[in-house]
Amino acid sequence: MVDLSAYQGIVFDMDGTLVDSMPSHMVAWERACNAFGYPFDADYMNSLGGVPTQQTVVILNEKFGMDHDPKAVAKFKREAWETMDLEPVLIPSTMAVFEHYRPTLSIGIGTGAERPHAEHLLTKHGLLARIDSLVTASDVTHGKPHPETFLTVAEQMGVAPQHCVVFEDTEIGYQAARDAGMDCIMVKQGEIQR
Repeated sequence: MVDLSAYQGIVFDMDGTLVDSMPSHMVAWERACNAFGYPFDADYMNSLGGVPTQQTVVILNEKFGMDHDPKAVAKFKREAWETMDLEPVLIPSTMAVFEHYRPTLSIGIGTGAERPHAEHLLTKHGLLARIDSLVTASDVTHGKPHPETFLTVAEQMGVAPQHCVVFEDTEIGYQAARDAGMDCIMVKQGEIQR
């Protein structure tokens, strides 16, 4: 078990860190890219994990010289994801950390997902009632890599940022954690990196 005794709060990213939902999100993004004419590159889309959906569309528009409405593309992507009926599973390595430290440390989730999606997923797995803070793309002005998501989680938990550690699976999330003044532990393919 990773030793987190130096911290007062843990902040988990959700998709790809606590919940293995990235494969289904990639299928939904592929459908959205095909529908709106963006070239689909799975590696590139994975690198944008943690960026709120509408902001991802802004990035795709800039990259490919298009001007699709971010709300329309985000709606299409969300509906494509919802129709797949692929229920994501919890990631054992990070859930072990969650279970081990839940009795003694504050725990929050900072995600680039929209609030209805995050609440649905966390409720389904019985986690929503067990966390001290949930901050989603719906709750912030600036999504990751901006530190606002993680700073808001810390504020809601009542823990100073420097006493928090973040678990993340993307470089964008890592940057947001560092810019929030928090240590960050990376999770790759479901395994905690030492």
